[in-house]
Amino acid sequence: MTDIRSFPIIHKWPAQHPERLQLYSLPTPNGVKVSIMLEETGLPYEAHLVSFERNEQFSPEFLSLTPNNKIPAILDPNGPGGQPLALFESGAILLYLAEKTGQLLAQDAAARYETLQWLMWQMGGVGPMFGQLGFFHKFAGAEYEDKRPRDRYVAESARLLGVLDQRLQGRDWIMGEYSIADIAVLPWIRCLVDFYKAGELVQFERFGNVRRVLDAFLARPAVQRGLNIPARD
Repeated sequence: MTDIRSFPIIHKWPAQHPERLQLYSLPTPNGVKVSIMLEETGLPYEAHLVSFERNEQFSPEFLSLTPNNKIPAILDPNGPGGQPLALFESGAILLYLAEKTGQLLAQDAAARYETLQWLMWQMGGVGPMFGQLGFFHKFAGAEYEDKRPRDRYVAESARLLGVLDQRLQGRDWIMGEYSIADIAVLPWIRCLVDFYKAGELVQFERFGNVRRVLDAFLARPAVQRGLNIPARD
């Protein structure tokens, strides 16, 4: 293991435990994917809050780790070959942690790729569409008189929920067994309903399988912990 204290990001967010994986995040739907994954796997880590209020995502130290200035990001002192690994993009981090720990991703090749298919589905569809719906319903876009943009994202979000609801018919989880696919998708479902308050818009009550699995997800102790990591100031 190589000492990570030479990395610029450590100057802004000092590592109390430099031997542990370092998480730089905020409890958003993308951020909590990684904190939940870390809690589920039991991998030792240290969490650092990246404050958007203070624009810390644009700081030179943060940009040295993730040039896309988005959370979450990690710095693993014990990456492949025993060398430090800096990684951004929540989907890539989930895949890395699953492979590092041997957990929450099937070893069978067919099941593995099917899991990754649903991970990509969240990254390419659920996250962007739900995020746009949130903008046009809860944030600045809600003030627009023209409701066509909002309605476009309402329709697409409802379609995606229908796809997921059908997938969950007769299954406990997206892949049958709990996996990184659930950790990627379900925080966004929670955000859509509980934070964006868009449940009525998308007629969420129609999607009984989604609600059932979301409730099971939120009941998991590791999920309950991960949803509040890093703790806000």
